[in-house]
Amino acid sequence: MSITKRSFLAGATAVSASTILTGKLRAEPVKSIRMDFATYNPVSLILKNNGFLEKELASDGINVEWLPSAGSNVALDLLKTNKADFGSAAGAAALIGRANGNPLKSVFVFSRPEWTALVVGASSPLKSLTDIKGKKVAATPGTDPHIFLLRALESVGMTDKDIVLKPVPHAEGRAALEKGEVDAWAGLDPIMAQSELVAKSRLLFRDPVLNTYGILNVREAFAAANPELVKRVLKVYDQARLYADENPDELRDTLAAAAKIDDAVASRQLERTDLRNSIIGTAQQRIITAAGEVLKQSGIIPASVDIDKVVTSMIDRSFAPAKA
Repeated sequence: MSITKRSFLAGATAVSASTILTGKLRAEPVKSIRMDFATYNPVSLILKNNGFLEKELASDGINVEWLPSAGSNVALDLLKTNKADFGSAAGAAALIGRANGNPLKSVFVFSRPEWTALVVGASSPLKSLTDIKGKKVAATPGTDPHIFLLRALESVGMTDKDIVLKPVPHAEGRAALEKGEVDAWAGLDPIMAQSELVAKSRLLFRDPVLNTYGILNVREAFAAANPELVKRVLKVYDQARLYADENPDELRDTLAAAAKIDDAVASRQLERTDLRNSIIGTAQQRIITAAGEVLKQSGIIPASVDIDKVVTSMIDRSFAPAKA
């Protein structure tokens, strides 16, 4: 055997031994990053349309792939099935995902929205939350509107056993309400705002505190392998958030175009969307935990799950963009 060949085999053996001892090799360079965008996350629309992330990553040769999310459940499924690296969802929906084995980390706040309320038709005789007892109510399971509905029922001593829940996608819920096929709908902006302004639907019950924050999540494996890249993505996301907050007309026009809605509808959604904070911390942890307890009582999260432990493991502040 030649010296060159012996040296090669020795090196290979050393690498193998190192791999066994450390359990890992250096991560492969990232060639593409997969981001979701959604009309319930207007910051994502500004980020996508202005190419901020593409400009940041161009020198590294990293491509940005954009995937549409029609709801938190869709975004979380993209993460769970390894079709996206980042996905935007309501904080409580992310909790459901994490509790059910979705390996995600919640790393950024894109908004504090009042994006859901309990909606009834223009001619509905219902006057208060307690009036929905025994009524048909549409909601999309695993999303903030559904969780809002559960928490709203709890606030008046009821549960989902006191209503007839119709599990349908958000847009189908709106259509069912306007056709009179259900008595109420746990709505989601912007289609909730559109139903208000176009069909004259009425918000029967609203409470901003029962809306969990808009949270950006990352696949745990991606974050572990690429922590510095995650920090860079969040830095640019934060720049897009600030840009959106400082350019309300452009934000309205961008949302209206993406959602195919009138400017008035987009404005109604944005009136109840607070973009001033991006740091995920104790406020989000408290609200998500409270939602989790209701989800346990409703059987959506198993009774054996330790909500505090799940939330603590889910929220990761280590990637937060530095503040000037």
